[in-house]
Amino acid sequence: MIRVLLAEDMHMVRGALAALLSLESDIEVVAQVASGADILPAATKCRPDVAVIDIDLPEKDGLTAASELHEHLPGCRTLILTSLGRPGNVRRALDAKVNGFLLKDAPADKLANALRSVAVGRRVIDSDLALSAWETEDCPLTPREIEILRLAARGRSVADIAAELYLSAGTVRNYLAAVVTKLNARNRVDAIRIATDSDWL
Repeated sequence: MIRVLLAEDMHMVRGALAALLSLESDIEVVAQVASGADILPAATKCRPDVAVIDIDLPEKDGLTAASELHEHLPGCRTLILTSLGRPGNVRRALDAKVNGFLLKDAPADKLANALRSVAVGRRVIDSDLALSAWETEDCPLTPREIEILRLAARGRSVADIAAELYLSAGTVRNYLAAVVTKLNARNRVDAIRIATDSDWL
């Protein structure tokens, strides 16, 4: 039996995924969470074989959470299930050492088969997406810089970002200044535009 954790913030989608997977005789959904911050605690408690994670989650994005799982629970494999199939996201997923990357519009049977493959240690990534990912330019930003810039892009203030990431406001400003420099941007807004256009966020 493959034990699965589902991380999806849209209740209807999460419910549909759970119902779909419950039809498979060899798959059991053992936990469901709606935010990225809840993934590691839930996985630590229920010890799933595979975590199915959306990228765009509240509190902590899915790729950051997947990277944490890889570090703290290496026995739990990760399958990213997302509607955001941009090359930059695939590159970030590969860098986060996820085991699979699947689009939400894939056929239902493809999800169950991808789960089975990931559970036994295979890597499952759509071939067209993988090819486009390797052809994109490398992102010069660190994961932490991307995380901070992503929060800034969502309209969070320096104080909000500092509180959420347990950093000082000065440290957040330093990160944002480094981002602007690395991207040769005019300012923070320009840096967000460059990163978004390059699919790094």
